[in-house]
Amino acid sequence: MKEKVVQLKETANLSIEKAESLLELEEIRVKLLGKKGELTEISKGMKNLTPEERPIVGQLVNELREFINSKLESKNMELKEKEKNQRLAEEVIDITLPGKRNVLGTTHPITDTMNFMKNIFIDMGFDVADGPEVEYVKYNFDALNIPETHPSRDITDTFYINDDVVLRTQTSPVQVRYMLEHKPPFRMICPGKVYRPDYDISHTPMFHQMEGLMIGENISFANFKAILTESLKKMFGDTEVRFRPHFFPFTEPSAEVDIQCAVCKGKGCRMCKDSGWVEIMGCGMVDPEVLKAVGYDPEEVSGFAFGMGIERVAMLRRGINDLRAFFENDVRFLKQFK
Repeated sequence: MKEKVVQLKETANLSIEKAESLLELEEIRVKLLGKKGELTEISKGMKNLTPEERPIVGQLVNELREFINSKLESKNMELKEKEKNQRLAEEVIDITLPGKRNVLGTTHPITDTMNFMKNIFIDMGFDVADGPEVEYVKYNFDALNIPETHPSRDITDTFYINDDVVLRTQTSPVQVRYMLEHKPPFRMICPGKVYRPDYDISHTPMFHQMEGLMIGENISFANFKAILTESLKKMFGDTEVRFRPHFFPFTEPSAEVDIQCAVCKGKGCRMCKDSGWVEIMGCGMVDPEVLKAVGYDPEEVSGFAFGMGIERVAMLRRGINDLRAFFENDVRFLKQFK
């Protein structure tokens, strides 16, 4: 047994010294110290020794194990240094090549437009509110005086989670929640994502809206016309604005607001459907039934509400005629807005 230990020491030393790669060195380690390695086999054979021989051979085996581990560690460092020097010699850097440029990101045009619009209304004294995108039907439709027979409640116009929950089709539910938590007077806006099953050059299944609400004593149609006209002029410059009578279940009287098309300057194009005008928002005086639904007395307070698509504002301000471009993430398109 002693002779095996001495012979293994000589063989191990020679094998480790001759190793030329880290892979070869690992194979030698496994051959010597692995579960079925040579030194392991010698250790297993110690059970056949006499009690007098066992401690002597055991000491020799431990000394050999330490010797092998030391040699392996030393050789490992030597080979790593050798490979490093070899890579440095082979991997020559051509300093004449152009360096890599850092590509800087920028605010998405939709986010930029949303912040721009928010700041206009914040300067006019409006609070900013937020709410859930997965909304109860009672807030998305019922509290807004939208009857069950209204087309907007059809499954082809709304993403239903179940009979009582939808992906909000407008940010109006935020107004309802705000009114339930606040007492007049107040003015607020609620920008955010909304969802409808549409997809064409002016509609996508997910888009952004900003709705606003002002409630207080003696709020008139003239008040909201003046505020909305001023806000649109801050958004689009000295543009023409017109109000057209319309119908919304949650406002009475109601109107749609148009501005002169910023793409064609009123001459007619694909964006404005050759009319020279682009619808920018819906608005109106808050219906008394909506005020009653949140516990307000229509005899004491009144107010107006409005809503506009943020993508549409971005398209008009940037001269873009296809809304889908905002969501295709084409870097060539987005780089224009740095």
